Amino acid sequence: MKKRRYVLSFFILGILLLFFLALNLCAGSVSVPLKEVLHILLGGEADGTFTDIIMEIRFPRALAAAVLGGGLALSGYLLQTFFHNPIAGPFILGISSGAKLVVALVMVFALGRAIHISSMVMIAAAFVGAMISMGFVLLMSRMMDRMSMLIVSGVMIGYICSAVTDFIVTFADDSNIVNLHNWSKGSFSGISWENVALMSVVTFLASVLVFFMSKPISAYQMGESYAKNMGVNIQVFRSLLVILSSVLSACVTAFAGPVSFVGIAVPHLVKSLFRTAKPILMIPGCFLGGAVFCLLCDLLARTLFAPTELSISTVTAVFGAPIVIFVMVHRKKEKAE
Repeated sequence: MKKRRYVLSFFILGILLLFFLALNLCAGSVSVPLKEVLHILLGGEADGTFTDIIMEIRFPRALAAAVLGGGLALSGYLLQTFFHNPIAGPFILGISSGAKLVVALVMVFALGRAIHISSMVMIAAAFVGAMISMGFVLLMSRMMDRMSMLIVSGVMIGYICSAVTDFIVTFADDSNIVNLHNWSKGSFSGISWENVALMSVVTFLASVLVFFMSKPISAYQMGESYAKNMGVNIQVFRSLLVILSSVLSACVTAFAGPVSFVGIAVPHLVKSLFRTAKPILMIPGCFLGGAVFCLLCDLLARTLFAPTELSISTVTAVFGAPIVIFVMVHRKKEKAE
């Protein structure tokens, strides 16, 4: 019965992924028929305008939303495992904001001197920022016993980083302000095929490493003492969790800016769908769930008030924040019982 549910859950996520991917390619200010989209993707000759819209704008953007959404959900799952806290995530803990701050500094420095920076440099900058923020969060976790205070500390770190980023953006050159402002709000627009290739490689490698850690994660979920008895090197394991979650969230921030609530909401939705916390199922489930969630949110961001485009974080917050509130209320009820 359980196996049937797991297979059905993966099937549902797979169908939703294909459905929202197709919808993202078809829908927009210019509607493209699905038949025409399939013809273009298969390499057939089609209307030049349709081909440009699909192959240069919508398809790379949709793939980026799927890849980065999956990576962000997986990053959130790793942080929830690390802190044993259901509302830990890269955005809540200020990790995304730290990554955003360092990337903004690098962008302003490079743009002010007409220096071209590669996507790899952006990821490296975001990783440095994510690790700095994570360092502060870990320092706070040693000083505070209550997890609720750790979350508050993470939120404060996020606000400080966001305030400094806004200050930097305000005093950037006029020609750079628009690009920096749009990026700092979070968006999947302007993604190139080169970006898609790089983010796919980084996210895929990190995700594979996370999947190979399924057994240690399962043991760690039972408690540190149990994990030690099972032969898990806790220090190495915790370091890997921090590095991999930072790489995944840094990759998202480098290309799309900060994206809120995906890392918190999706793991809980996937857990409810599968009705299990087994890492070997949750890891691929979170990746697929994050991809579906971000494809849906990006579609709404593009089309809801077209031609005006919403920031991706605006839409993800509308769906993600209620889930976080529900988790907090539900957890409080469980403690009371």
